[in-house]
Amino acid sequence: MGFYPKSMGIYEQALLHKSSSVFSEKGRPINNERLEFLGDAILDAVVADIVYQKFEGKKEGFLTNTRSKIVQRETLNKLAVDIGLDKLIKSSAKISSHNTYMYGNAFEAFIGAIYIDRGYEYCRIFIEDKIINQFIDLEKISLKEVNFKSKLIEWSQKNKVCVSFELIEQFPDSKGSPMFQTEVLTQGLSAGSGIGYSKKESQQKAAKMALDRIKKMPHFVERIFDEIEAAKGTSEEEQNQENINSSAIETHTILETTAGL
Repeated sequence: MGFYPKSMGIYEQALLHKSSSVFSEKGRPINNERLEFLGDAILDAVVADIVYQKFEGKKEGFLTNTRSKIVQRETLNKLAVDIGLDKLIKSSAKISSHNTYMYGNAFEAFIGAIYIDRGYEYCRIFIEDKIINQFIDLEKISLKEVNFKSKLIEWSQKNKVCVSFELIEQFPDSKGSPMFQTEVLTQGLSAGSGIGYSKKESQQKAAKMALDRIKKMPHFVERIFDEIEAAKGTSEEEQNQENINSSAIETHTILETTAGL
């Protein structure tokens, strides 16, 4: 860690998953959820601080995206494994780390423990020296596109394309952990599908496949815009029919009124 802890108890709590069923003398459950909440906020602040100092002159959007790539659950899960934190976590044997992001949550709780034990400056030193400098290439990660769903939605809004994500199936993997399959539709056309240990992960994979098809398959894009034109045509026909029906009703009303006179 690069320093000597003052209180080992807080670190032990940071590694207690709620499934471990540990209770205090008063019968209250002891786990890392509160420390995870605190560590999440501290980690956001420290990474924002480091990214701000690293990328001088970059705009807010760039800084926000770079920070989000570092503090996202998948990255934190990997970092916990990189530093060996996964081997120290106490949990029920039935819990799947793939499904619950247990390692990443414990990493955040660990940061919360450092903050309580030694304060903000030690958190910053630990994250910068022991995590980012050893396991994260800031230049590389700043250029990496991660949020494929956001990019797809941005593209769809720009081109006035209707995009929807449909949960196709939920099923267990070989170890019994739940998995999700999502399909993404662009203007009603299947654009891609993805499988993951969470709905979000499956959506990201489906969105990535859709973006790949949009970039590499011009005929698929043509089909999307053909569907848009067809929808416009149908909409215009419906509008014209509605206008005709309205005119007929108005004419009938006038005739009835005239007959009454």
